[in-house]
Amino acid sequence: MDIARPDLKRTKARRRVVIGIVAAIAVAVTVYFVSRLKPGAPEVDRASIWTDTVKNGPLLRQVRGPGTLTPREDKLRLIPSQTEATVVRILVLPGAHVSQDTPLMELVDPQVSQELLDAQLQLKAAEADLVNTKAKLQSDLMTQRAAAATVTQDEKQAKLQAETDKHLYDLGVISGLTYSASKGKAEELNTRNGIEGQRLTLNERAIQTQLAVQQTKVDQARALLDLKQKQQAALTVRAGINGVLVDLPHQVGEHIDVGTTLAKVVQPDQLKASLKIPETQARDISIGQPAEVDTHNGVIEGKVMRIDPAVVNGTVTVDVELAGDLPQGARPDLSVDGTINLENMGSVLQIGRPANGAENSTISLFKLNSDGKTAVRVPVQVGRGSVNNLRVLNGLQAGDTVILSDMSKYDNTDRIRLE
Repeated sequence: MDIARPDLKRTKARRRVVIGIVAAIAVAVTVYFVSRLKPGAPEVDRASIWTDTVKNGPLLRQVRGPGTLTPREDKLRLIPSQTEATVVRILVLPGAHVSQDTPLMELVDPQVSQELLDAQLQLKAAEADLVNTKAKLQSDLMTQRAAAATVTQDEKQAKLQAETDKHLYDLGVISGLTYSASKGKAEELNTRNGIEGQRLTLNERAIQTQLAVQQTKVDQARALLDLKQKQQAALTVRAGINGVLVDLPHQVGEHIDVGTTLAKVVQPDQLKASLKIPETQARDISIGQPAEVDTHNGVIEGKVMRIDPAVVNGTVTVDVELAGDLPQGARPDLSVDGTINLENMGSVLQIGRPANGAENSTISLFKLNSDGKTAVRVPVQVGRGSVNNLRVLNGLQAGDTVILSDMSKYDNTDRIRLE
């Protein structure tokens, strides 16, 4: 016979309630702690990154940029057209070695020939006028001198007559009136003689002035003739310097305007390198700094000779004067790479230049832990740098390994795992 146990049922019910409460509390605690856990570190493929080890050593600050070899301005000749003309012959093609008197092309201009003939006739006419003027003035001067000589002689005679009449007057032979007349005539001729002398001097000066004016006309005609002769000679275009003809942009039959560039001649062994340096790196460049230019067939030493004051497309043009012989194949417009040495900083703490890192700033880098499998983000203060390296001022020590790759997609995490 079964005996009812109501107390046992109540015990089981309480047990179930306690177990449910404990389970609910455990679930709540688990959910709470799980919600407080940080997300797991993302994995990064080790093969997709590059790293560098912080080290102490000499750091040579450099800037680098592409460029081209260009002729030096003092070793380049651009030949302009002096008149309007037409190309009738081309004697030399670009690439040819030429000397100073090598004819490059021949032009023709009928107007220059006519003006040359006119200038020759004008010079002959001016020279003839000069001769005629000189003869006429010399004739007039001789007449003036003859008249002056006559007056001088008359004055002498009048003086002698006056002296004689004075003696006769003293002796009472002639009257005082006669003596006064001879004396007055002598004084008159003395005055006239002085005037004639001044007139002769003025005429001699006037002759010099008139001859100078006529000589100026002759000089003008001769200068015009020289100009026309040069224009006529310029119709045969010559190289002007020893070098290589690099440009002859015209064809037979083409009409040329005044001032048009006919040819370009350069001295191939007198080139400079024009480098394009990013404007952010050009601020420390100065005249005279040493440089190296890689022609891809040899490296040439040089030094900075000019810095363009203008910025074009984010770059500054820096001209480098080249020293020594150029390697074989060096020619104008050849593409080169140049490196300019800014400063030798001695032995300093340094790392390779990160993908995203500016000089004199604080950057964020991932530093590998000792296990080599994880990396944590650390702030690093860097100073001035070179083409491939930056000086470390704070945040790292020699021997630390950091990731230099672009890690911008992990900006929201401070720790990564390397696989």
